[in-house]
Amino acid sequence: MTKMDGIRQHPPFCGPRIIYNECHFAGSAILLAREMVRGKVQMKKIEDATSRQVTFSKRRNGLLKKAYELSVLCDAQVAVIVFAQNGRLYEFSSSDMSKILERYRKYTKDVPANKLGDDYIQQLKLESARMAKKIELLEISKRNLLGENVSCSYDELKGIEDQLQRSLLRVRERKAQLYTEQIDQLRSQESNLLQENAKLTEMWQGAEKTSQQQWPGHLQVEAAPYGSSSLSLEVDTELFIGLPKQGC
Repeated sequence: MTKMDGIRQHPPFCGPRIIYNECHFAGSAILLAREMVRGKVQMKKIEDATSRQVTFSKRRNGLLKKAYELSVLCDAQVAVIVFAQNGRLYEFSSSDMSKILERYRKYTKDVPANKLGDDYIQQLKLESARMAKKIELLEISKRNLLGENVSCSYDELKGIEDQLQRSLLRVRERKAQLYTEQIDQLRSQESNLLQENAKLTEMWQGAEKTSQQQWPGHLQVEAAPYGSSSLSLEVDTELFIGLPKQGC
């Protein structure tokens, strides 16, 4: 590196390398900042189809890139097979894919099947033993509650009695709660019926008033008493003996 007139100059062959390193560091800083802002990704299915496709493309490219780096840096035989949701195949292999798959098949055939799942089988055995112990304890508790285990000591019998008392108390509390809820339900039904009855009574009274307004007064027919008529008929009778008179 030389210095002329107060201006620092780099040799021609060093300039591009320094610029590349500076750009590389700046790009790494930007990517790191983006990762920090992005936050933790939730491991669940992406519902939006477009976002899911974009994420698949990015993650697929990243996976294939990492597989390539692993094969080059570590001189490992790597094969990656990915089927997209639409059925499209994406694959990568550091060498011939068929040879890697054949090697895998040969390896799985050579390894005994019982050694592949030893850890899983051991876990199942431990879980089975724990379940058997729980079942045994439950059976003992059931026999104690039913009074079948008469060989218990005084303290054990006292504990069983206390447990039965607590169970009986819980049963009575639950029974009282259900009884109270039933009473409240019946009272609510009674209130609803009274309200409905009041509404029906009001509707009936309104209908009766409407009927009276449409028929003003009942048809009343009063019979006048005999002899109360303003017209009075007087009849005089006379007795005549002889021939009736003839007019001239």
